[in-house]
Amino acid sequence: MSKQLERLADFEREKEQREARYYQQAQQNVNQQKQKLTSLEQYRIDYIKGIQQTGQAGVTATYYQQHLSFVGKLDKACEQQMQVIARAQMAADQRKQLWLKQQQKVKAVSLLLDKKKLAEQKKEAKAEQAMMDEFATQRFFRAKRSPF
Repeated sequence: MSKQLERLADFEREKEQREARYYQQAQQNVNQQKQKLTSLEQYRIDYIKGIQQTGQAGVTATYYQQHLSFVGKLDKACEQQMQVIARAQMAADQRKQLWLKQQQKVKAVSLLLDKKKLAEQKKEAKAEQAMMDEFATQRFFRAKRSPF
């Protein structure tokens, strides 16, 4: 029974480590997506500054309209990237919950295994004590029979 519990504990620990890796990967994905958004937002800011500088020199309405249209596309890309981040964060949160749930399983199996080992140790100690008592009893009776 103990061997089976030990195998189960090993299996559950491996699953826990795997879930931890999946959570870590999901969290890295969230961070990467946030970095993409930051880069996109910075590009948008730089692009608008460029339009403003060019605009001071004088530009046509068509030129200005085309660039404003592009800024609108950048805004839309930022919104889409925020949605990507939200989905990635949801996935990371789900991975975290799976990992935490698996940690609980590992703790439960470890506790059960510890209890089982303690019970076996008590049983062995009791058997050893019974054997020692038997030896002591036999020695006592031998000592009584023996004249010396």
